[in-house]
Amino acid sequence: MTLHHPTPTQLPETGTPATAPVADTGRLHRPPAVAALCAALALVLAGSVLLAISLGPAPVAPGDTARFLWAAIGGGRVAAADITTYQIIWEIRTPRVLLAALVGAGLSAVGVAIQAMVRNALADPFVLGVSSGASVGAVGVTVTGGLAGLGVYAVSAGAFAGALFASLLVYLASSRGGALSPLRLVLTGVCVSFGLQAVMSVLIYLAPSSEAAGTVLYWTMGSFGAASWAALPVVTAAVLLGIVLLHRRSRSLDVMALGDETAVSLGISPDRHRRLLLVLASLLTGVMVAVSGAISFVGLIVPHLVRLVVGAGHARVLAVAPPAGAVFLVWADLIARTLVAPRELPLGVITALVGVPVFITLMRRKSYVFGGR
Repeated sequence: MTLHHPTPTQLPETGTPATAPVADTGRLHRPPAVAALCAALALVLAGSVLLAISLGPAPVAPGDTARFLWAAIGGGRVAAADITTYQIIWEIRTPRVLLAALVGAGLSAVGVAIQAMVRNALADPFVLGVSSGASVGAVGVTVTGGLAGLGVYAVSAGAFAGALFASLLVYLASSRGGALSPLRLVLTGVCVSFGLQAVMSVLIYLAPSSEAAGTVLYWTMGSFGAASWAALPVVTAAVLLGIVLLHRRSRSLDVMALGDETAVSLGISPDRHRRLLLVLASLLTGVMVAVSGAISFVGLIVPHLVRLVVGAGHARVLAVAPPAGAVFLVWADLIARTLVAPRELPLGVITALVGVPVFITLMRRKSYVFGGR
């Protein structure tokens, strides 16, 4: 008698593709439709970036913005009368808008992975305490003046170190015999997050000046005000590499979303994959939080909206969510810096004002549950 073992591409006894573990209710399932959607989002993103660079307290015509960008990239000449405008476009707005697009794409991709990893529709990149750890690191550097040798990168370095510390703490506290259950990860992440927020509150209370406390509070609510060309290479490399690695594990994410027993029956070790995803998500989130502060709801809302369109298959979701998240955060940042110009609103305020009603609306839909079921 020959025993048949289910392959990783089939569910036991059903033959259902593992890339569609739940009922796909999205309208665009076929690869050509998904590719067309990605191409459309790329065009929308390009237009959004151009408009976001053009608009601000001192608006510039999109045609002039395109001319300045072309001159900067191609080494063209700029008239002496336009030098100030050129510097605003190229040195201030362009790195900020590009950083917003990168962080939006990265947060959306990590949100997709974490929701599958912990099988929780309410999970986002900050559910594991990474955001709180980064905030404590940034607050500690600002209040104590530590890492002064790093100059303008001191706060970002402190935030990244804090994010890694929080991730390690969550892993050690939730691991039992080398196993990581989704429930323990979420509960431990929430507890660690509350504890680190208490530490941050104490540091802010003990801050030597109200100006330092105000700066810290503003940073913890998210901002791209400190964006620079120097920060872009690291963030670009981290986000692109992270998205590629997550996309290569899309089939494993499909199976993990079904539960640990099903994953084991299909030859996939959920604990090993969960550890790898935890490390990847923590590193990627730490890099982004270090340059942007804590930005809520992007990694929570965008994956949900994308699933409504393309279904629950993670290969499709991870193809569409990053450009969608990039578009969303570019526009959110534009609103934050122009709504009450010349003052600037914290970015987390805008994302929360958009994310809360969208999320409530999604949850009130009787036909919608995590993964499209």
